[in-house]
Amino acid sequence: MATEEGTFEYKATFGDEFGRTYFRRCDDLAVSSVGLGTYLGEPTDEVDDDYREAITKALESGVNVVDTAINYRCQRSERVVGEAVDDADVDRDAVFVATKGGFLPFDGERPEDPGEYVREEFVEPGLVDRDDLARGSHCIAPEFLDAQLDRSLENLGLDGVDLYYVHNPETQLQVRSREAVYDQLEDAFTRLEERAAAGDLDRYGVATWTAFRVPKGHDDYLSLREVASRARKAAKRAENTATHFRAVQLPFNVHMADAFTVESQEGPEGDQSALWFAHEAGLNVFTSASIGQGELAKGLPEDVAERLAGDTSAQRAINFARSAPGVTSSLVGASDVEHVRENVGAGRFEPMGANAFDAVFE
Repeated sequence: MATEEGTFEYKATFGDEFGRTYFRRCDDLAVSSVGLGTYLGEPTDEVDDDYREAITKALESGVNVVDTAINYRCQRSERVVGEAVDDADVDRDAVFVATKGGFLPFDGERPEDPGEYVREEFVEPGLVDRDDLARGSHCIAPEFLDAQLDRSLENLGLDGVDLYYVHNPETQLQVRSREAVYDQLEDAFTRLEERAAAGDLDRYGVATWTAFRVPKGHDDYLSLREVASRARKAAKRAENTATHFRAVQLPFNVHMADAFTVESQEGPEGDQSALWFAHEAGLNVFTSASIGQGELAKGLPEDVAERLAGDTSAQRAINFARSAPGVTSSLVGASDVEHVRENVGAGRFEPMGANAFDAVFE
């Protein structure tokens, strides 16, 4: 897994090529504030080849954060991440690898009948209890996540991951109460605490799409304060001295700035945004959709673009995301080497300072 020595040596190798705040702390590690995502793309050999080349290029250019999930591209993204980490001229202990579990993954390709596939591969063998399913495709039961983590480690070819997320737990709110979902998370966290103690992961977190950035009362809302509380309870249940709950992932970009603007989370002195809560709680924040799955590469609002440094719209969009308070790393999907070069180039510019960032919203 990534180590303090390995990541700081990586920073020493590449740091002079980037702006002052490009490398940031993630607990005791040094990680790049531009990370590589692997969500988009068809589950084909051709896309695998493109990702393998792109990830290798990123790792050898100053990006040491790679994010994936077992369901991305029918498990192919995890597999190609593992191959690239092994192929790149970079030591494993310099690379921060994150993956996720929660959505039932296909294997290699999309089946003709997804419902039949889920029944035959997951329900009938007893890997998933039908009552634990949401939307026929999502489960966060401890035994399921346990098996999924094992499969992820096999796909990646790694002994352990640096960060393991429970993936979009708000999906479960479609079929059960909010309190029941908190209970589910506490059970899931307890198992992840046990896996952390066994050395299979260094830290865990929650990757969300809507949960932490929507107002209270929204159907998808989850309290980050309560989620963190359940993680502390899970650590005690697992007899760990401290929780390994260390990160959240949420979308953040020029058009999706709710994590900064919506004060939906209960802080010590009143409601605050998810970003401020995470910052004050000492949680690492990884932003997804940093360029809006490519849309922001076509252009930014003029009044925002003029405040940002960068040679291209994509670079300015990335620098907006990593300018937000408390952000550890902003993830950008890229399966094209030229896009990787462009994205890495964003780190050669300084992000906005706090006052300039706040001014965007005035």
